[in-house]
Amino acid sequence: MPIHTLILRYGLFAVIATLANLAAQRAVLWQVGGGTGLALAIAAGTAVGLVVKYLLDKRWIFFDTTTGARAHGERFGRYTLTGVFTTAVFWGMETLFWLIWRDDTMRELGAVIGLAIGYVVKFQLDKRFVFTRPAA
Repeated sequence: MPIHTLILRYGLFAVIATLANLAAQRAVLWQVGGGTGLALAIAAGTAVGLVVKYLLDKRWIFFDTTTGARAHGERFGRYTLTGVFTTAVFWGMETLFWLIWRDDTMRELGAVIGLAIGYVVKFQLDKRFVFTRPAA
């Protein structure tokens, strides 16, 4: 696949996953307020974004056609592990923006910046450690 197509697709999928993440956060924040609500919202958004991005990346970025629970379990497990560091960047940036400005728009801007940084790093990690060989 030409590099510009890869960049466009990956960017589009990052936007889709980011929007899914933020939508899940808003849904939780609508139900639960305060510090507990923010923590739950960030966790829910992360889970939703992770699953959406995994499914898109697996099929349309890395062209991984393996099927079955075992193959998905192995891939998703490694995909999740590569996301630990990148998730910390995202959570840290979102939280930092909230602590500085105490404004939902700025919190979401922090989330978008953190997710963008994380996705660039995550692509390299996934290429190297997740989608490298057939699943067992």
